[in-house]
Amino acid sequence: MRMRSSSCSFFLLLVLGLLPLSLSEIRFSEVRNDDRPIVPFDQFGFTHKGRLELDVSRISLSNSNLDLSKVGFFLCTLDSWLHVLQQLEDGEIRCTLQSDLVKSVYTFNSLNGKESFNIEYKENDADQYNLVFANCHPQQLKVSMDVKSAMYNLDGRSNTRDYLSAGRTILPKVYFLLSLVYFALAAIWISVLYKKRLTAFRIHYFMLAVVILKALNLLCEAEDKSYIKRTGSAHGWDIIFYIFSFLKGISLFTLIVLIGTGWSFLKPFLQDKEKKVLMIVIPLQVIANIAQVVIDESGPYGHDWVTWKQVFLLVDVVCCCAVLFPIVWSIKNLREAARTDGKAAVNLMKLTLFRHYYIVVICYIYFTRVVVYALETITSYRYSWTSVVAAELATLAFYIFTGYKFKPEAHNPYFVIDDEEEEAAAESLKLEDEFEL
Repeated sequence: MRMRSSSCSFFLLLVLGLLPLSLSEIRFSEVRNDDRPIVPFDQFGFTHKGRLELDVSRISLSNSNLDLSKVGFFLCTLDSWLHVLQQLEDGEIRCTLQSDLVKSVYTFNSLNGKESFNIEYKENDADQYNLVFANCHPQQLKVSMDVKSAMYNLDGRSNTRDYLSAGRTILPKVYFLLSLVYFALAAIWISVLYKKRLTAFRIHYFMLAVVILKALNLLCEAEDKSYIKRTGSAHGWDIIFYIFSFLKGISLFTLIVLIGTGWSFLKPFLQDKEKKVLMIVIPLQVIANIAQVVIDESGPYGHDWVTWKQVFLLVDVVCCCAVLFPIVWSIKNLREAARTDGKAAVNLMKLTLFRHYYIVVICYIYFTRVVVYALETITSYRYSWTSVVAAELATLAFYIFTGYKFKPEAHNPYFVIDDEEEEAAAESLKLEDEFEL
């Protein structure tokens, strides 16, 4: 039962997308006194010239008198794993390594008393594979070992190593081009702020900082992936990337909260409840970034890897929900003000703007969290880059929309209202149904 339970857990990891499409293909893993029947290590998209280098040392077995042909490493695709589960369910096999649907890389019966081994495995069948360790004696055997795995594809006639998974090998160029787009946006925004500096609020300069951080984040990610593509290791670029990713994430959520509260646009200060939202969002973003670092650097073989992944997803959902509250509060406050302060047209225009922004924020969150995930799930591994492009284009569209709708205006349209527009707006507010949030 335990073998079957762990197999199902591994299957759920695959289906739910919790196993990462590996980027840093040279992975160092330490396994200590592990009795799990299935230990996932990495996922990689191979071309017809794929290679796996596996270097395992300091192997220690709690019981070496067992049948060690049922202990070892194998490669499998998602489709093959579904059939392996069915074979286990039907009793056709008792151990995953006995299935003809998985590709055995190395079994421990070949150790012959050694404490280490090194093997190069050639994978000529193009597909997305998972490197997995199987222990078919989970209640009798605990395994300790140091594992160094390197997966790559040989590129072109020169047989140059490409450590990025097939389908993601063009990501360095994609990130670099997008960084140039954001730098261009920053230059345009600087020009706008200079021309309309008399009507620019502090939040407009904060918008500039958000755009620059996004551009720097993409530039570092481009170099990070490019270095991994060539060498299999980030070599310090991942640290810079994590720093800018952290700053970009916090600044973007803070910007959405500040715009949603109307800070600088409607009022020069934040209320206590709005400050509390910021005090919730910022620490959650810190936790989310810590979880992301652990997820990227540790790999799925760790006992707590799935927990960190779930923490990241939960925190991300909570942050996305939290930033909506200030927009809802602003909409309700504008509705109340529109009925009492005699400026129906002005408040109606502001109300419409904040309603549109509320809808756009929801669409942005839904698209980048749900649609992009669905696209990544259903798309072939050869085109996995499309989900990244889709998410980045949605983010770019969101930045452009925010800048256009809340740009500094020399003649604010909210205050250029004649009497007829004022009367029409007042009637509109009387007849309008309550806005459902």
